[in-house]
Amino acid sequence: MPEAVRQVRCDTTVALSEYGIRPDSAFAGAVLLVVSELVANAVRHAADRSPTADVTVAMGAGQLVIGVADQDPCLPDLSPAGAGEGLRTVADMAAVYGGAVGVEPAVHGCGKVVLVRFLLPDDAGSHGGRSRACAF
Repeated sequence: MPEAVRQVRCDTTVALSEYGIRPDSAFAGAVLLVVSELVANAVRHAADRSPTADVTVAMGAGQLVIGVADQDPCLPDLSPAGAGEGLRTVADMAAVYGGAVGVEPAVHGCGKVVLVRFLLPDDAGSHGGRSRACAF
C-alpha cells in the first residue's frame, strides 16, 4: 500500500504542477492528502475485488476533481455517522475549498468511483481544462 500511495502522490504532484498549482501550496497539500486517503481506502477495502484502481485528476470550470475508481461495487457510506476517519478527513478537506465528496456506481461494469471536487482558490493555476490519469 505505501508504494501505491507514494506513486499516486508523485503523479498528482506532477499534474498539479502542470496545471500551474504550486506543489508547496496549502491547496496542493489538501489535494495530496485527499488522494492519499482515497488510494489507501481503495487498497484497504477493495483490493480483494479490485487489484487495480484508476486515479484521475481533472481541472476545468474553476474546479479540480479527483476521481478514484475501482471494481468493488460496494459503495462507501459518506454520511457523517457512517464514514470512517479517512473519508471524514477527505470531506473536511474538500469543504475547506468549497467542494464535496460523492460516490457513483461505475458507468460500465461493476465498481464505483469516488469523486472529490474542490473549487480552485484564487491563487491556484488557471490553465485550461484537462485531465491526467494514472493507475496502480
